[in-house]
Amino acid sequence: MINAMPTRERRNQTDLTKFILLGFNDAPELQIFFFVIFLLIYTVTIAGNLLIVVLIACNQHLHTPMYFFLGNLSCLETFYSTTILPRMITAFLTGDRTIPLWACFLQYYFFGSLVGSECYLLAAMSYDRFLAICKPLRYSVFMNNTLCVQLMMTSCISCFLLNSVTTYLMSRLSFCGPHVLDHFFCDFTPVIMLACEDTQRMEFMAFFLSSLIAFVPFLLTLISYSLIIATILQIPSTTGRQKAFSTCSSHLTVVTVFYGTLVIVYMFPKSDTLKDLNKVFSVFYTVLTPIVNPIVYCLRNREVKEALNKLTSQLCNFFRETWILS
Repeated sequence: MINAMPTRERRNQTDLTKFILLGFNDAPELQIFFFVIFLLIYTVTIAGNLLIVVLIACNQHLHTPMYFFLGNLSCLETFYSTTILPRMITAFLTGDRTIPLWACFLQYYFFGSLVGSECYLLAAMSYDRFLAICKPLRYSVFMNNTLCVQLMMTSCISCFLLNSVTTYLMSRLSFCGPHVLDHFFCDFTPVIMLACEDTQRMEFMAFFLSSLIAFVPFLLTLISYSLIIATILQIPSTTGRQKAFSTCSSHLTVVTVFYGTLVIVYMFPKSDTLKDLNKVFSVFYTVLTPIVNPIVYCLRNREVKEALNKLTSQLCNFFRETWILS
């Protein structure tokens, strides 16, 4: 009879079918404002990243390894914005903040896998810039189409496999309490905080897997840029240094914004005083980082700007001719 009690209690705990995502519910008078702002951000993010994909696909001059990676980066950011923002925008409009358990775990799985894939893709892009600046004569030998596809496929497959382990372990937990997540999406820490059982071993496993997903590519990116900077500083002329740096400045900006917010969110102490600040920085890396990519590359990259101007000119000519014929 004594042993039966925990079993019955555990069964009651696992009867949970939904979580409640608090999001930004502490400001109810601003929900419509948030709806408009986040809808605008999502629209610009999707439009901007799809524009980059179209520019790269339609312009023969952009069919190079660097822009192959950039196109895939835009696709990843489009997908991982879509795992969070549509549900978040709907919640602002309808007030329904519940999410089924299976949807919560699915959201975490796809978001974590896509973010991990982006980490490796940024590392591959930094390796591409390393070869272009430090080994220019051997660039075409090392960085060919086959290697580009292999790097892209390996990064995605490995991250989706690794994150499936964490998601599976999370789905096996039993949950207690009010079932309220003080976050705007299903992230690892807010979810396991509601678990009834000891999660120490699982947290260690998740830390190990997340290190493979995020820290390893960060280290590779850091090594690549250390070698790039060392090579640039050895260039005697100021013009040469500026030209070399301009080829990787856009990517370096994206890397800095992405990893900067990632470190703040996941490495800072989790205390009640920093909880709201942590949520704000989560918005930066989940919502605002995907919009940085098209803005940075469209404003700072000469070849992308030329491709955009060419496409705009072609569209204007097409609409002008259509109007004249009509």
